[in-house]
Amino acid sequence: MKRIVVLISGSGTNMQAIVDACQADRIDGEVVAVISNKADVGGLEKAAKAGIPTAVLSHREFDSREAYDEELLKLVDSFAPDVVVLAGFMRILTPAFAQHYQGRMLNIHPSLLPKYRGINTHQRALDNGDKEHGVSVHFVTEELDGGPVILQAVVPVFPEDTALDLQQRVHSQEHRIYPLVVQWLCSERLKLTEKGAMLDGALLGAQGYAVD
Repeated sequence: MKRIVVLISGSGTNMQAIVDACQADRIDGEVVAVISNKADVGGLEKAAKAGIPTAVLSHREFDSREAYDEELLKLVDSFAPDVVVLAGFMRILTPAFAQHYQGRMLNIHPSLLPKYRGINTHQRALDNGDKEHGVSVHFVTEELDGGPVILQAVVPVFPEDTALDLQQRVHSQEHRIYPLVVQWLCSERLKLTEKGAMLDGALLGAQGYAVD
């Protein structure tokens, strides 16, 4: 059974979806720690309720990203993870951190990458008049939101939608696809190679495996 460490900055709904999937034996793994860069967030409470060890490492106590990530790396490694999952972790990681966990670290991003890297993705989709929006799970590399995409879920955009409407529609898909990709990695069906993300030995396309 693989050891999973989850990094969060907020409510931890994706973390909870992964914990639930582990407890239901839908993931061949166990969440052994939840780490946040912010204290007093809902995700830490959810983890504590599930009996999962938690830790807080505040970025405000460090003078640079490099210094913070160096300490974060030590903290994560203290739990001996096989898989590291970013679940709403609102930090831009240094190249050294990304390299250390290359092929073992996943992120979820609320857009159909490569569209809308960064923040405010739902409003940007509305502003551009997009008819479709969605969410992507990808391997973490040195490039922000630029690692190989593994799986996407597409949602419709309706004329009357607000950013909050889109956010809620996307969230429901996040909780569906993230545990699935974590299971693929834990079961070693999913691998990161020089060519890109591979599932069951087949190279995935630029937008991963799209699910409607």
